[in-house]
Amino acid sequence: MVNIFFDGKYIGTTEEPEKLVKTILEKRRTGQISNQVNVVYYPHLNEIRILGDSGRVRRPLIVVENGKPKLQKEHIEKLKKGEMTWNDLIKEGIIEYLDPEEEENAYIAVKEEDLTPQHTHLELDPALILGLSASFIPYAEFNRGDRVNYGAKMVGQSIGIFSTNFLQRTDSKSNILIYPQKPLVQTHAYLATNYESHPAGTNVTIAFIPFQGYNMEDALVFNKASIERGLFWSFMYRTYEAEQKRYTSGQEDVIGIPQPGIRGYSGEDAYKHLPEDGIVNPETAVNSDEILIGRVSPLRFLGSADQFITGIENIRETSVRLRHGDSGIVDRVFVTETADGTKLIKVVVRSLKKPEVGDKFASRYGQKGVIGLIVPAEDMPFTKDGVIPDILFNPHSIPSRMTVGQILEVLAGKVVALSGEYIYSPPFSPTPETVIREKLKEYGYEDKEVMYDGRTGKMFEHKILIGSSFYQ
Repeated sequence: MVNIFFDGKYIGTTEEPEKLVKTILEKRRTGQISNQVNVVYYPHLNEIRILGDSGRVRRPLIVVENGKPKLQKEHIEKLKKGEMTWNDLIKEGIIEYLDPEEEENAYIAVKEEDLTPQHTHLELDPALILGLSASFIPYAEFNRGDRVNYGAKMVGQSIGIFSTNFLQRTDSKSNILIYPQKPLVQTHAYLATNYESHPAGTNVTIAFIPFQGYNMEDALVFNKASIERGLFWSFMYRTYEAEQKRYTSGQEDVIGIPQPGIRGYSGEDAYKHLPEDGIVNPETAVNSDEILIGRVSPLRFLGSADQFITGIENIRETSVRLRHGDSGIVDRVFVTETADGTKLIKVVVRSLKKPEVGDKFASRYGQKGVIGLIVPAEDMPFTKDGVIPDILFNPHSIPSRMTVGQILEVLAGKVVALSGEYIYSPPFSPTPETVIREKLKEYGYEDKEVMYDGRTGKMFEHKILIGSSFYQ
């Protein structure tokens, strides 16, 4: 006898476990029971588990019968024409959602050509084995697995437009890339997530060439002129806040310009940039330790000898100041109330950040490094057409990390820059290298080009790989 559990509760036994599981699957696929139900049979545990509770991770798969997928071309055509919906595929048992438990009884094929009569399901697309961040990496299958993992992490850490309403937000700290771009080489994940509305990175012209050792050990050499044109400029927003608190003694804070004579008074010059209400105006330039919100507070702890102290002697200065070492411009000011009805002021200060030596950058392939040197444009290598790269990348980083995908992206990016048409290369379904090289030849280019030393004007002995790559 095999025990049956429903959402962890024992409900009975059966002598025909395979028949019971098959019946449940048939009823689910024909719509007689909810498509949210999953079932699994564990012979080694002598258990059947039926699952219908909330919170389970489930993913869609194509149902396979007798080695053939139930999803056929006619279904896809109907979907394109709008004659059929995703829910219709589920109701007809063509697509079904499996949870980790039911996957234990499933035999899933990654590609349609791999199907055998023993298979039970087929992946909708091989790229679905990757998470969202990894799905943003074109030519992912040409790289070592750990580099794909690093690349996914870099996608998550990159500066871009994290939210389209960032001007209405008061996050403690946030960063916004001023000139973000869509990648020239994309995957279908970019379309599915509307990446265009919140990009996080920039397309750069990159050359694979050492430069006096300044780009060894993962370092990068940047073109100074590119930075001056706005490459990777960003705004850092930091929020400062002050609350006009009320105390049990009946006293309360006062938002305004402190008067001379109170404890901690900083002098008249410290408050001269504040208006009458004591709150700094938007678009005011502020520097280290300058006051943003003027405030005075009553002394919290009075001893027996201090109980008769009144007036300004019982007040201390508690103004909110800009962090030491910071500078910026007041971007926006919010005046509101807390849930307790006390006055709350939030001041958001923005600081312009430009790339400098030591800043970290990375491609989508886990090729991360810091700026080792910023070189004037006239000293940078250049092509016969006068193209000066934005970044000089150490070619020794490719064989050691085996990120062949980045080389393919550079070639594809070059084609996109010449043709003006985006190339889509999702994982496991890439645009072939032969196609890319043929297009390069059509435009009169090769993967490598003759380049010249900007300092001497002499031609390099070997041709240099140069193209476009997406950096974050």
